[in-house]
Amino acid sequence: MLMNKWVRLCFLIFGAGTIFKLSSMKDVFYVPMQEDWGLSNTQIGLGFTAYAVIQTAGLFLALYIADRYSKKILLPVGLIGVGLCGAYLSTLPPFTGYLIAFGGMAFFGEVIYWPVLLKAVRLLGNKQEQGRMFGFLEAGRGVVDVLIASGALFVFVQFGEGKDGMQAGLIYYTLVTLAAGIISYFIIDNDDELHTKDSAEANKQVLQGIKTVIKCPNLWLASFVIFFVYAAYCGLTYFIPFLKDIYALPVALIGAYGIVNQYGLKMVGGPIGGFLADKVAKSATVYLKWTFLVSAIAMIAFIQLPHETMNVYVGMAATLGFGAIIFSQRAVFFAPMDEIGTDRQYAGSAMAFGCIIGYMPAMFAYTLYGYLLDTFPGIQGFNYVFSLMVVFSLCGFACASILTSRLKKQKTQKADVELMNG
Repeated sequence: MLMNKWVRLCFLIFGAGTIFKLSSMKDVFYVPMQEDWGLSNTQIGLGFTAYAVIQTAGLFLALYIADRYSKKILLPVGLIGVGLCGAYLSTLPPFTGYLIAFGGMAFFGEVIYWPVLLKAVRLLGNKQEQGRMFGFLEAGRGVVDVLIASGALFVFVQFGEGKDGMQAGLIYYTLVTLAAGIISYFIIDNDDELHTKDSAEANKQVLQGIKTVIKCPNLWLASFVIFFVYAAYCGLTYFIPFLKDIYALPVALIGAYGIVNQYGLKMVGGPIGGFLADKVAKSATVYLKWTFLVSAIAMIAFIQLPHETMNVYVGMAATLGFGAIIFSQRAVFFAPMDEIGTDRQYAGSAMAFGCIIGYMPAMFAYTLYGYLLDTFPGIQGFNYVFSLMVVFSLCGFACASILTSRLKKQKTQKADVELMNG
């Protein structure tokens, strides 16, 4: 049974690491998208705007569908839906079709798939395993990211780069995503939450679940813990221009740094964060609480460093060290969803709600950070960005502290009731 659980987690990781490759095609094909597809920088960006709009609006629908329909259906549908959008994109449609495809990928990937994937991971493990489950999910996604993206780059080169190479790469992404969807159908088990065959009764149960989770103060606190981790995480993007502008990081090192920052830290931070949360802190919420404080102190110390005179490798090491803390948090920031006691019957609604609140910084953080850098050139702008990351971490510390205190109080009250009844 144990092996079966971890094997299923591996297949969930494969799907989770594959489904967003098409929507992040710019990571590999940005230049061909301009030169061979004919898309401008603005048009490419508008695709991601359409994606974000559908994602944000659709997550409210996810509150309903995540518990109303079985993950055995939803996970394959999400993957296959994204794969079909990829098949359409491989024809290099006009700009309107590009926007529609990105909207479709947001619907199938972020609304249909992602909250249900988080639900499936949560339900695989007990309360003592949540940190490790989500830690290995994040680390595994990093491994799959590298393998799948490297495969696309290989296909791109083999087909002569340019238009043919890009189309071949998109077809490769499409086939891998469709394969993951088909495999998922045979690996994922059916949900057993809704035993009734009465559609009206099933809808009533789901709507009751939505009302229950939304009224839960602990869920709001846990969701804002995710929010503050993600707000600080968005700031990691600006370490690259920081090292380039302030440390004059050589172009050859920028790519290497980006790989380590994006994939290496994810692979390392995931299992370490999961292990520390489960085995050392004995609670993902407690782990997040103290790492918020550590990250705030670390960033305050980082701001005080003499960056204009420091060695570039020391600067790189300092930024990666801070990034490792944030990635270890990001690996387990959904783990408290089990700890706060939301009924597993309503796990999908709880995860969807956590996504709605938790991923909100994506709508404003990058714009805010970019505005600060544009308005205040040089080290001053970066210090404002880093200071804002400190503020987010301190807010996260306060939020996690309140949640930890509430959970401790509830645990004590439960023990007292059991003692009286015993």
